[in-house]
Amino acid sequence: MFRRERSIPFQGSAAALCNNLSVLQLPARNLTLFGVVHGPSAEVLSAAPDGVPLAKRQLHVKEGAGVSPPLITQVHWCVLPFRVLLVLTSHRGIQMYESDGSIMVYWHALDSGDASSVQAVFARGIAASGHFICVGTWSGRVLVFDIPAKGPNILLSEELGGHQTPVTDIATEPTQGQDGVADMVTADDSGSLCVWRSGPEFTLLTHIPGFGVPCSSVQLWQGIVAAGYGNGQVRLYEATTGTLNIQINAHARAICALDLAPEVGKLLSAAEDTFVHIWKLSRSSESGCIEVEHCHGECVSDIQVCGARFCDPSGSSFAVTGYDLTEILRFGSV
Repeated sequence: MFRRERSIPFQGSAAALCNNLSVLQLPARNLTLFGVVHGPSAEVLSAAPDGVPLAKRQLHVKEGAGVSPPLITQVHWCVLPFRVLLVLTSHRGIQMYESDGSIMVYWHALDSGDASSVQAVFARGIAASGHFICVGTWSGRVLVFDIPAKGPNILLSEELGGHQTPVTDIATEPTQGQDGVADMVTADDSGSLCVWRSGPEFTLLTHIPGFGVPCSSVQLWQGIVAAGYGNGQVRLYEATTGTLNIQINAHARAICALDLAPEVGKLLSAAEDTFVHIWKLSRSSESGCIEVEHCHGECVSDIQVCGARFCDPSGSSFAVTGYDLTEILRFGSV
């Protein structure tokens, strides 16, 4: 069971974007950082365990030509083996900051040369894999950046082709040095998924075709791909083969966020139907098949949910953002 805890106020309000919440836990400092997008700005704030806000910072898109400021599409912390970077994507480019948002260390402008005059140009979908940061784009390509142990000498090392429509989300999982293991999955607006093996050169292992419904959010855990769709379904696939194992009619409206608590295999799903559900993933000890159990359902009434994340790797607390809501809602286990 979970109960509502002290909310964290912030200056703006959450934009109506899928996956519009990022959380970084800093156990050594007893802090949790939250990142939320509000139109042309993103807010980064830190909070104590009891929800007391401690510091706030607003981030904006790098200035350039144009009448109106470009909109931000996502903000996300990327935990690398040797550093943590805060990545911000927009209709203009990709910005990487030190983890507290204080210093911008890299800027990559999007090339709109191959976009039609009516096509929106943007980046969306952010994840870290080893010492790489992967970012999706409107064209369906995934940009792979090689991140040094320190400093701003970040290089665009590869562009991955596998999607024909804009990328929506990217998820990765550490593989502990296992060769040939699927450790990244990308999703797009058509609902198709691509499963990759990372490395000096990324390799496409499996393509899972869509079925006419966008896949808004995706997660990866112990060889299981969890995908959330615009029809409210959560589908669980085998990463190595792309086989559909379980289909859950989890929500009455479009799913806007999935998250995983990797230590325990808990999956969080949030949707526009105002519900947040928590599921337990596992594998049968006898057959090895994927199994799922519903653990908790929380109705966040009168709020159009747009982001939800666990606040710790054991899944004992989670946070929720809603469209036009000026606070981050927090829930903790009882």
